[in-house]
Amino acid sequence: MLQIENLTKRFGDVTAVRGVDLSVAPGEIFSLIGPNSSGKTTIVKTVAGLLSVDRGKVTIGGLDLARDSVAAKRLIGYIPDEPAAWSGMTGEELLHFVGALYGMDVSLRRERIAEMLPLFSLEGIAGDYFDNYSRGNKQKFSILAALLHEPKLLLVDEPIVGLDPGSAAKARTLFTAFAKAGGSVLLVTHTLPVAQAIADRIGVLVRGELRATGTLAELRTKAGKGASATLEAVYTAFAKDAGSAA
Repeated sequence: MLQIENLTKRFGDVTAVRGVDLSVAPGEIFSLIGPNSSGKTTIVKTVAGLLSVDRGKVTIGGLDLARDSVAAKRLIGYIPDEPAAWSGMTGEELLHFVGALYGMDVSLRRERIAEMLPLFSLEGIAGDYFDNYSRGNKQKFSILAALLHEPKLLLVDEPIVGLDPGSAAKARTLFTAFAKAGGSVLLVTHTLPVAQAIADRIGVLVRGELRATGTLAELRTKAGKGASATLEAVYTAFAKDAGSAA
């Protein structure tokens, strides 16, 4: 569903991403981990079409993002690292707005919104202004907005920041169910236990370079760690020269 080939992205004299190759298959959750400023969010925003590609190619569902950008973006649901909406927009209006952007008619939007609000028990506050929500509730509406049009590829940048433990567990369940139904997930997170719990494969990104990819078992072997090593221990082995922050 997602193919990234030799992706390079620069900001002036700084190369944020260097020749990254990765793929995410239908039914798979691929988690990208790495230190702060390692290029994780840059990759997600590039796949979402928010940043241009300096070199390389991004293909979504067989569509070249550069040449067929609108068709490719129709396949994407995007959960940004900082949830936001226009001032004066309610949570329910945000969902309707996003659904309309993806071509959903009013009746289908109403049906889907009614189905989805109870997932995070948001029915009682759907008419409140988005700006007045807590960070956690903003995140919940962002998750629902990304899933509303039933995308094929879900881009998730720090999904559980601000969520209470119960809501964080619900979010993990939603992502897992999405993948089990055939969807593809590219997950960026600093919360290594989340990646360890739900990712099928993991990539370690350091200074814009993908140092290792594989299942947790494969990464343990590559890092020279035992079968019971945590993802944190494996991560530290690959990123030891880049600081301890994930």
